Amino acid sequence: MRVVIELRPSPELSAAAAESATGISATEITGELPGFALDTGFSPVALPPGAGNVSDSSLQGAGSYLVRGEIPDGDQTARAAVSGAPGVAGVFADPVIEPVLTCGDDGAVGDWKKVAELLGIEQLAAEGLTGAGVAVAVLDTGINAAKVREVGGSAITIDAARSWNPAGVSGKAGEFAVDHGTMCAFDAFIAAPRAAFLDIPLLQSTRSGGSQMDGLLSDALAAFAHLRTVLTDQPEDRRALVISNSWGSFSPQWDFPVGDPGNYSDNPDHPFNVIVGSLDTAGADILFAAGNCGRDCPDGRCAYPDRPITGANSHPGALSVAGVDTTGERVGYSSQGPGRLADRKPDLSSYTHFLGSTAFGADAPDTGTSAACPVLAGVVAAFRTQWPATQIPPARLRELLLSSATDRAGAGFDHDYGHGVVAPQALLAELRKVAARA
Repeated sequence: MRVVIELRPSPELSAAAAESATGISATEITGELPGFALDTGFSPVALPPGAGNVSDSSLQGAGSYLVRGEIPDGDQTARAAVSGAPGVAGVFADPVIEPVLTCGDDGAVGDWKKVAELLGIEQLAAEGLTGAGVAVAVLDTGINAAKVREVGGSAITIDAARSWNPAGVSGKAGEFAVDHGTMCAFDAFIAAPRAAFLDIPLLQSTRSGGSQMDGLLSDALAAFAHLRTVLTDQPEDRRALVISNSWGSFSPQWDFPVGDPGNYSDNPDHPFNVIVGSLDTAGADILFAAGNCGRDCPDGRCAYPDRPITGANSHPGALSVAGVDTTGERVGYSSQGPGRLADRKPDLSSYTHFLGSTAFGADAPDTGTSAACPVLAGVVAAFRTQWPATQIPPARLRELLLSSATDRAGAGFDHDYGHGVVAPQALLAELRKVAARA
């Protein structure tokens, strides 16, 4: 079974790593761990001090590292031996992650220009809210910038210097084949045409037997560690990083059982859930698709019997995005809450199932909560043009997004629409009130 192990190296090794220009290797960190096959191609991911799961008071305050590899499937003795080895703080599931596609065969409802109209993009642009100066990271299959320009009519800015490839993934930022990631980039581009897009081809799999569009959660860990550096390298008074994630883990088969300390789906202490919280606190706006496991038309991969918004897709520090069509009606595949890490999920609904990027054919809609998530990410990026995270922290912006949303069910929050459909003009009015009181 593929796992992620959290390790606390000795003070001597930590000091040597701090002085080294190349950092610390996975082999140096792990040493000899019984029953563990180390993946030497995966660079260790550093967790910030205080963010790990160590209870040993002598190690508190020191940084920990995450490495990945394999332990024998179902061998509890081997797992116990690894867990009890010196320096090991935890053994966690490294589940397969896949893009949030859709099972819906219905035709498009409206097009991307209708979405722009509903969002009031012309009005936002008139206010200078275009995403200029804002970094938007699209964690997916990679972006084809030429396709976005062809359909959208203007060039998308790809920030190659701050883009990132997982280990073993080749290809240049903005030059990947037209696929799911291109759709996501186009959908964020609708509201944030002047943002700088970071291309993170997370779902380009290199694992044995993997499909062409899946990856491992450990690659997401490494991507978020990179994005933490992107964020902290920005001027503190102008920090603006929006992270769009249209993927998730659909089956408990690839996870440790709920209640197991290595579990991902329900465990706030899983390292990936920890690092998501860390980036939220540091000032990143993090969005996850709620998923396509809605009761009316669930994706065929959905294997959780209930509460299908799992792991980071239900993180309290992230926006969990449900889907509505351009008439404002919930699409049948949009996952309902409650979530597993936070009950009140999804947070908000955004637009999907419209004719947009044509990434999957001339008549194929941009669909799934995969499209709804980057549409909302673009809206967030547009507002970050004027209100960086140092002025309006992510948690406060979430509050304003939710309070200004258009309620669809008539009773405030519900598990179908969340707090309602995103309403940028109402959000603008709320932000102006905040600015007037400052």
